[in-house]
Amino acid sequence: MPLTDAKVRNLSSRLKPYKISDFGGLYVLVKPTGAKSWRFKYRIDGKERLLVVGDYPAVSLAMARAARDQAKAGLEAGVDPSEAKQEAKRIKREGQSQTFSVLAEGFMSKAIKEGRAAATQTKTKWLLDMACADFGHKPMSEITSPMVLSCLKKVEAKGNYETARRLRAKIGAVFRYAVANGMAETDPTYALRDALIRPTVTPRAAIIDLKRLGGLLRSIDGFEGQATTRIALQLIAILAQRPGEIRHAKWEQIDKAQAIWSIPAEVMKMRRPHRVPLPKQALALLEQLEPLTGEGRFLFPSLRSFARPMSENTLNGALRRMGYSGDEMTAHGFRATFSTLANESGLWNPDAIERALAHVEANEVRRAYARGEHWNERVRLADWWGGVLDEARAG
Repeated sequence: MPLTDAKVRNLSSRLKPYKISDFGGLYVLVKPTGAKSWRFKYRIDGKERLLVVGDYPAVSLAMARAARDQAKAGLEAGVDPSEAKQEAKRIKREGQSQTFSVLAEGFMSKAIKEGRAAATQTKTKWLLDMACADFGHKPMSEITSPMVLSCLKKVEAKGNYETARRLRAKIGAVFRYAVANGMAETDPTYALRDALIRPTVTPRAAIIDLKRLGGLLRSIDGFEGQATTRIALQLIAILAQRPGEIRHAKWEQIDKAQAIWSIPAEVMKMRRPHRVPLPKQALALLEQLEPLTGEGRFLFPSLRSFARPMSENTLNGALRRMGYSGDEMTAHGFRATFSTLANESGLWNPDAIERALAHVEANEVRRAYARGEHWNERVRLADWWGGVLDEARAG
């Protein structure tokens, strides 16, 4: 006869384990301790197998019968219920071990192997540490969009709108890394694209008036601080490269005979190698610099150690000491100065100017065809720009 809940509840223990059948292969095993366990006996490929369903009363009679029926349905489809249960346990176990913190570490390791700049790695870790503080201990499958949004809103509440947006991007990158490795199903940050306050973009300050530019150049020439800082500012004005690229420049990258500075991909923002033509004004500055730092690796080493590059605050700090506020000029602003005046001259192909700045074409189709460096024109452009700065300096 089929069992009833009352009958199962009243089964008493014996000296030896015994079983009482329900029907359809389901039975309850009563142990000498009085514990009761549901079991389902079945055959597959001619062999008798056993599925442990669960303990009574946590698993009721109705639940045990439902589990038996589900197992039978699986058998009809050729699925061994015991193996399916073990696989489910394995997936759950792996899911619990694949927390956000673990995947974030994997994502960071990948970035290191790809040769990401040290500064980029430091910023990425700083951002992901914020996320890990909130839900780093949770499995990826348990992290929801509202959970991520709560983390982002804490940052946004402090007025750090751009940081919140970058944090969302990095969290999303970790989830996409997890999806690619089969450790997550979706990226919960996708639904949050429009959930954050969009910061007002303020262009970096730059002087684009020739008369004021001349005054700035004369101030740099008369800078009374470190000679290496003065030369770095003079070079960045001539070459119009990013401050980080100037700071990390190495003597091995400079070919004075060919008048070329070859910057490797790992230093560049867009991770593409870049060549910079050196006009005579730049070569003259390198002649001044070589006796000062030529024995080391970096053109502009740190004052504390020749093994490290100049601090990222040095150039802007020097501009402030000369009386130029952050609203007037920045080290990065020399790029805007060059771009504006070169484009306004009407003398140069805009693509050559963009390539000189190491900008990447946003349009993917056009980028596929516009692969040239415009090298010869860029050499002439560099010579012209050096002359423009000389004239501005002379007033």
